[in-house]
Amino acid sequence: MWCAYVPNGRSVAIAQGKGLTDDDAKASAVMEALERVVANRPAVPTLRTSARDLRAAGFAFDTLACLIGRHEGDIRLDEPVDWALGKDLLTDREIYVPVDAALLDRTRRNRFWMSSDGLASGNTPQEAVLHAVLERIERDAYCLWQIGSEADRLARCIDPVSFNDPLVDELGSKIEAAGLAMRLFDMTSDIAVPCVTAVLGPSKRRDSNIRFVEVTGGSGAHPSPVRAAVRAMTEAVQSRITYISGARDDLSQDVFQRLAPPETVRALDAMPVVCNVIAASQRHGVGPHLDEVLNALREREIAPVIALPLSDRALPFHVVKVFIPGLENPEGARARRFGARAIAKAVFS
Repeated sequence: MWCAYVPNGRSVAIAQGKGLTDDDAKASAVMEALERVVANRPAVPTLRTSARDLRAAGFAFDTLACLIGRHEGDIRLDEPVDWALGKDLLTDREIYVPVDAALLDRTRRNRFWMSSDGLASGNTPQEAVLHAVLERIERDAYCLWQIGSEADRLARCIDPVSFNDPLVDELGSKIEAAGLAMRLFDMTSDIAVPCVTAVLGPSKRRDSNIRFVEVTGGSGAHPSPVRAAVRAMTEAVQSRITYISGARDDLSQDVFQRLAPPETVRALDAMPVVCNVIAASQRHGVGPHLDEVLNALREREIAPVIALPLSDRALPFHVVKVFIPGLENPEGARARRFGARAIAKAVFS
């Protein structure tokens, strides 16, 4: 695990990186830091006009009402705002979105919830988009998984041997040798892209009253179930190391003092079950994987999938913000906590 620092960053100034090698972790930390730097001041042309005028001119747009911040008002049809031109990846059509929805600048007021959700980087535009889309699918799956009953969640605890993979086994052995317990849960949603979440905590506990920072979690999504599991496992470890080191400038003192939620602690005692995980994708490479996840969204009629490039084309890397309004968002200070998918699950499941 490595950190990268952005001393003059306009949001979180410390970025963490994880990986199976030092070089992987360093690259991960640097790329996460670069994502945030670019999102501080996106290098995108903007058009200041109203939604009504865009409609009259025949342009497609999305006001992204699902991302409006708490106590903030929606964009009115006749209200001039700054728009940026993205692309709907499912139809290949251009579509305008409010540029402030992509902004990560905590030095100024923003009517939108500021989050790195759907913000990703890569060596190529396709790679950045794939990372961003997978993150949105993962966050949606986690939200839906939480809405289910605790019994249903615990019943989806997977024995790591189910993955039949030496890397998963090796990570599990290292975690166990450190005196920790980890539970993996299959939270794959109806989109059918493998999603795994991990819970990590002390293997020996005197009672259930352990601190919030002692039980950490991580999640991952990928067409390969093994890669989804590895991402979840390493992210849970990264979160634990972050708390131990205190290397995160948005951590407050009360985080280290409050107790872990009882249901989170109980997840550590879930009974793992050997099961058949979702079959791994037969495709390989960034392009085929991106096609696969976009087709999965298309089949569930989850549209649009809007990609907005944020980085200057002269830079040797690419940063993109992906908006998928039809998917659920992680917990945050928004005017609308849940979307249609979460409400439907809560009502009908």
